[in-house]
Amino acid sequence: MLHFSRWKTLLIWFVVLVAVLIAAPNFLPVGQSGLLSSWLSKHRVVLGSDLRGGTHVVFEVDRADVARQKLVATVGEISRSLRQANIRYTGLTGNDQTVTVKITDPAQVDAAVAALKNLTSTQGVTLKQSNSGDLTIEIADAAIDAAISKAQAQSVDIVGRRIAGLGNPDFAIKPEGADRLDVQVFGVIDAERLKNILNEPAKLSVRMLDETMSGQDAVNGRWPASSEVLYSLDDPPVPYLVDRTDFITSANIVDVQSFADAQADTVAIRYALDAEGTKRLAEKTQQHAGGHLAIIFDDQVMASLPISAPILDGKGEIPVSYTEQGASDLALMLRAGALPATLTTVEERTVSPALGAESARAGLVAGIVAAILVIGLMFGFYRGLGLIAALSLLLNLILILAVMSLIGATLTLPGIAGIVLIMGMAVDANVLIYERIRDEAKTGRPFFEAIDYGFSRAIMTILDANVTIFIAAVILYFLGNDAVRGFAVTLAAGILTTIFTAVTLTRWIVVTWLHRRHPRHLPKDVHTGIFDRANIRFMGIRRYVFTASAALCVAAMLGFAAVGMHLGIDFAGGSIIEVKAKQGPADLEDIQARLGDLPIGDILARRLADPAGALIQLEAQGGGENAEQSAVTLVRDELANDYDFRRVEVVGPAISGELTRAASLGVLASLLVILVYIWMRFEWQFAVGAIVATLHDIILILGLFVLTGIEFNLTSVAALLTIIGYSLNDTVVVYDRMRENLKRYRKMPLPILIDASINQTLSRTVLTAATTMLALLALAIFGGEVIRSFAFIMLAGVAIGTFSSIYIAAPVLIVFKLRPDALDNDNDKKVPEPAAQTGKPAV
Repeated sequence: MLHFSRWKTLLIWFVVLVAVLIAAPNFLPVGQSGLLSSWLSKHRVVLGSDLRGGTHVVFEVDRADVARQKLVATVGEISRSLRQANIRYTGLTGNDQTVTVKITDPAQVDAAVAALKNLTSTQGVTLKQSNSGDLTIEIADAAIDAAISKAQAQSVDIVGRRIAGLGNPDFAIKPEGADRLDVQVFGVIDAERLKNILNEPAKLSVRMLDETMSGQDAVNGRWPASSEVLYSLDDPPVPYLVDRTDFITSANIVDVQSFADAQADTVAIRYALDAEGTKRLAEKTQQHAGGHLAIIFDDQVMASLPISAPILDGKGEIPVSYTEQGASDLALMLRAGALPATLTTVEERTVSPALGAESARAGLVAGIVAAILVIGLMFGFYRGLGLIAALSLLLNLILILAVMSLIGATLTLPGIAGIVLIMGMAVDANVLIYERIRDEAKTGRPFFEAIDYGFSRAIMTILDANVTIFIAAVILYFLGNDAVRGFAVTLAAGILTTIFTAVTLTRWIVVTWLHRRHPRHLPKDVHTGIFDRANIRFMGIRRYVFTASAALCVAAMLGFAAVGMHLGIDFAGGSIIEVKAKQGPADLEDIQARLGDLPIGDILARRLADPAGALIQLEAQGGGENAEQSAVTLVRDELANDYDFRRVEVVGPAISGELTRAASLGVLASLLVILVYIWMRFEWQFAVGAIVATLHDIILILGLFVLTGIEFNLTSVAALLTIIGYSLNDTVVVYDRMRENLKRYRKMPLPILIDASINQTLSRTVLTAATTMLALLALAIFGGEVIRSFAFIMLAGVAIGTFSSIYIAAPVLIVFKLRPDALDNDNDKKVPEPAAQTGKPAV
């Protein structure tokens, strides 16, 4: 019934009021958020690094490094256990995850097994023995996995301390998966310096130099088993023979500072040790007066210091061959603590604050223009009802901000694109309601009754239509990339708030208008009646259109097989670097020539809309994760004097492979779940029609990528899934009207019934497509360079999806001979009609 009780009205506006309060901090400058309560000021939408600048790096704990450390520790433990048991052995060696040792006396093999029992029971290793007295100790993968998990947890704290030591308080660190760290540092940051500081283990130790022979003699001959050869940090490196035993480690350092003497042009590290370290250093320097201390940094000799006198106070100075900043970074790493294992950079996405600000402004302008265009179109067709739709749209945007603020979501550039897209799609619910009201009014029902029927009949269609896009958004969220997750969150939030505003706010406003004005018929200034005279014979040309579409799909598949798509770094690996000339326009020929001399493979440079800007793409280096980082470093060194680096994206082979698998599974999962939903809500013929139409859309969109050469990346997958959702949204609306007409006109020939259904929903189809495409057009023109290709693909996709819902999804029903008797046992899927009313609407 057309009635809102007082408590329902209060509940609706209470939700709106709470949403306004939660969203309010987003409209205030950061410095003025304190004007609100402390609880409210904490809830703001956080801008991603692509909108405010910063570096987003994913590190991976180096499994080989962890396995090596586990192997060394196991070898040491075996040696200690056998010596303590007075068991003689020989040939103690380790390789990969296997340690072998030969017990000299066969009679002591059982004793050796017993001595190593504690090792095998507590440290994840297994022991096998041979008849000849050889013992083989295997380190299980589970033991390596456990060590990696421990290293990951420890690294989170250490990396946090290192970033804080740089003086940048705005950062976020979280573990990701079983062996990765996701690190975001916002604002102005030197990405190269940051990575160097974060991925260096920075394990410092002090040993005695073995001076029984020179390092070079040791390399050329044999050295004592208690010592090993390590190389210096010099170029070329110098070999040193050092004792294997650390008597001071990073854990003993309580304070370390860098020091530069400008007059002597020297740089040094000043240190202070804890009580245990002070005691050990005093003992060693007293015992080995005249000898040398070897300062070991990450398995390389950083310095060899003569012992001229005992060091009793645990303090000293180590000269280093670093720059002043390098020494400062070294001191920072030592203060923060040594990493348990090497961290390898597997993904990097860096955006300069200037580019981030430009992207944010472009997104805001695109959003404002899109809102004006959509509201203008709705007003042009619906006048007063269009203004109600506009008010619902504005409240919808506030609700989206509130939801995102409440859950602490991050707003990214694709997220802004999602909000702009929602602007175009949100009015679809209003159009569905208004057009259903018009349909009911044309049957001769009293106007208040037509409104009641219109809302009631439209609700299930709105739900069915939006579920498909919501499913696509949920699947997108789990694809991996933060930017795409930002898009998925805004899209999903927008779908939920759109349904809320359509079934509550819009209805309340319309009912309030109805009670106050008491109109007896639809306002005459509603102009969508121009579609009422449409009697287009869509199915009359279905064979020609179907044939042409099939030919295009075949051509697209042939192009895909023969030419392929231009895969972006998300799927192919490699790097993208956006630069801006410090003076004048970017010189592409000079960039190509200078980078062509570097050992980084093929490069592609193209000019951006700004003549001073250029985009450089490097192919995957093929040498693992570190090779990708090295290539970017070479480009930075070559171009840094002439160009500012505005954006750097590096995706290593591990990430690109995972993203490829995730994207493929995501698209398949999304299709499967959506189609199962349609199968449940409709008859099997409708589901088959939706499958065929969806495949048609996917093939043509992929063909468009082949034809235009637009880069196919993770945002392209987001566009593809959204297009699938939109296309099915459109198809569901048409199918819903067909199902209704099948029940009403059981003898009508199916082609005529389909034509009638399409014509009846033509106003909704045209208006929804128009508003969505206007929003996307604003995004393409004003949204900036980074998001332009996404908007273009979405524009084409909306057009293709609208076409397929008419000319692909509908004719399939004729092929499979859908008839009304298929609906006879479908009572549970019928939409209940509201009871007829007489008199005035309830107050």
